[in-house]
Amino acid sequence: MSAVAIPKGGVFQSVAGVDDARAEPLVEDVAISAREGQVVVPLPEGNAYLGFLFARGDDPDSVEQALRRAHAHLAFTITPTLPNLS
Repeated sequence: MSAVAIPKGGVFQSVAGVDDARAEPLVEDVAISAREGQVVVPLPEGNAYLGFLFARGDDPDSVEQALRRAHAHLAFTITPTLPNLS
């Protein structure tokens, strides 16, 4: 399992490439837990992830490479939030 970190703060809009990520050998599932319109904050200020990747294989190196290939398929659209001017 690998957590999908939030690359930048803002409002989560969408994710592309989930089907391609799932199609990678050894990848069992891609679970995106972020919801459209949700404000996301990256670590260390934030306390959540965009989702998780799950893979299973015979050795840790092949699983790690599968997770990296799957993550490379994912493209997140996150729009900036407006600054609080008050």
